[in-house]
Amino acid sequence: MPTTETPKADSQKTAHTTRSRARASERIVVITELFLPTKGGTAVWFDEVYRRLGNKEHHVITAKVAGDTEHDSTHSNSIHRLSLQRVSWLKPESLWMYLNLLMHSIWYCLRYSATSVHAGRVLPEGAIAVLCGKLFSIPSVIYAHGEEITTWRQKNKFKAMVKMYQQCDHVIANSEFTQQELLKLGIKQSKIRLIHPGVNVERFQPSLPCADLKQQIQLQNDEFLLLSVGRLSRRKGFDTVIKALAHLKQQGIKARYALIGIGEDLHYLTELSQQLGVAEQVHFLGHVAVDDLPRWYNACNLFVMPNREVNGDTEGFGMVFIEAAACGKTAISGNIGGPPNAVLHEKTGLNVDGTDEHNLTRAILRLIENPELTQRLAQQARQRATQELSWQAVAQQTKEFLD
Repeated sequence: MPTTETPKADSQKTAHTTRSRARASERIVVITELFLPTKGGTAVWFDEVYRRLGNKEHHVITAKVAGDTEHDSTHSNSIHRLSLQRVSWLKPESLWMYLNLLMHSIWYCLRYSATSVHAGRVLPEGAIAVLCGKLFSIPSVIYAHGEEITTWRQKNKFKAMVKMYQQCDHVIANSEFTQQELLKLGIKQSKIRLIHPGVNVERFQPSLPCADLKQQIQLQNDEFLLLSVGRLSRRKGFDTVIKALAHLKQQGIKARYALIGIGEDLHYLTELSQQLGVAEQVHFLGHVAVDDLPRWYNACNLFVMPNREVNGDTEGFGMVFIEAAACGKTAISGNIGGPPNAVLHEKTGLNVDGTDEHNLTRAILRLIENPELTQRLAQQARQRATQELSWQAVAQQTKEFLD
């Protein structure tokens, strides 16, 4: 029996076909100094999303780093590596680096007939993207991470940052915190799109073998393991965890604390653990093997990073919380900045005052003494990570935004 499509259905079908054709012909130029195999959440974000957004028609302009040849050989996008090194005899030293990035960005937009240009950060990449967008009459997109808005206080740099956010066509904010900071700058709500970073749920998952890691730090069966992952900087709140660990020890709680990462606070944290008498319980692991990171999440009982603000510097989101969630672990975050979007209070974990060691100690004790609560939060965290925050889901949100 023949069917008759309504005008509305026909219109929807036509719109879908138009979008599909548009997506197929998209040629995005991505300008980002940070890209895998460079370490860091931002580098992971761009690599994971753009490889899912398209094929060799998408061009990524980024920095030459160790191991890039092997990484790029199997990448679905076209990766163009530049030597982005500062030159000591130039003033400013970064002048040639930025000019090099600018010239290549203009050339690749022209050569590959780019349909849009995306910048990993507002400066310098965002300024270049805005210029390319105006030169070639294509949309420019800038990613906002939060920290740059709250910490860049040099007058000229701050003014340039605001101008670039105003001049670009769209801004992708990584958290509600970052979105609100953009609005405070006078950026129009209509040009901001909230898209959280995600996680590789195939790599980060529960039930990975980790007995050897526990043995590495001589963790006993009756000991509770706290884990943190991130740069050893003051705003992460790792010192608050060490202070809480000392309080737990005074209350007879057997616990250890493992930190993965390097940074300027290593000496400070080492001395603090010695002063508080918990040095034997704190393990500074530095960088760990790529395949070991998901296993360390599995090894821990609780992920902890009680971030706080330090001189305007605060966490923009915190992808490590989502990695822990994907591994089936609940987390404790600070209650400031972007982490309350990564750890939903009383739903996937707990938010605390990262400056208050007693507040943190009570939160840890609550989860130790209530395993059913911990398990429920962990299950909900895992569900959210796999359903809403997988890289596939984030890429889909980005596709819809581009449409």
